[in-house]
Amino acid sequence: MASDNAVLWEEIDHLASQFFRDGDKKRANFVDWLRGTLARTWDAEFLLIHNPGGWGNTVFEECLEWEKSIVTGVTNTMDEMMRKWVLVQYYRSGNSFWHHMRDVKKEALFFFKGESFQAKVLAAALRFISNHLRNLKVILIGASQGAAFSNAVMRELGDLSQVYSIELGIFFPHMGRRIITERTLAVDSNGLMPDPMCNRDLWKGFKSYATAPYRWAKSRIDGKPQKFTYCINAPGHDYNWEYPEVQRRIVDFLKTNFGNNQK
Repeated sequence: MASDNAVLWEEIDHLASQFFRDGDKKRANFVDWLRGTLARTWDAEFLLIHNPGGWGNTVFEECLEWEKSIVTGVTNTMDEMMRKWVLVQYYRSGNSFWHHMRDVKKEALFFFKGESFQAKVLAAALRFISNHLRNLKVILIGASQGAAFSNAVMRELGDLSQVYSIELGIFFPHMGRRIITERTLAVDSNGLMPDPMCNRDLWKGFKSYATAPYRWAKSRIDGKPQKFTYCINAPGHDYNWEYPEVQRRIVDFLKTNFGNNQK
């Protein structure tokens, strides 16, 4: 078994070398993520990958409550279907002010043109995982920019049948290049009110972002600092699991594709 692991780790190192230079911290992070994910997933039926919204670097415990509720709702549904799953996150950027400043250009390219180096990296990792675990199914879970990233990964993967995607509240610039197949659930409304970010409601979107710095500053003055993304208030751009339409669509998607009568 040790020799098998040695060969597998060598393959992972070779894959990493296609995207990152020797000594690059990003390379080490990618290798650690892929090794750890494979080790945890070896005996599972499903690999659930949460792609956080915003800059894509928020640990699960610090995500918005509604975004956490979606991931928890998915895992609870998998439990109800008596499926064996593993949940991981994939971070597409660093979690600091300086990392954000460094990544402004690439985030702008992704937002307006859909170009994402990290989508290529994750797609390559999923091909690698799928080649080694033929019976494993992968479900990407993403909201807002996380949904757009998930769809970018799906575009890179093409017809790889083992990978599915649940995408909620994708921003309007991504709509034209989005692909939706039978393996994709695209939810563009929470069932209660229109989502301004999906529907190109630029005025509501502008107000949400223009007033966010004031809420962010006030949270610090009040001694209760919040992440900037928590201060963006865009009614309709939230997809809480408790919203009947959101829950119904996700549960239907999971049961249709992975119910007890499905292989």
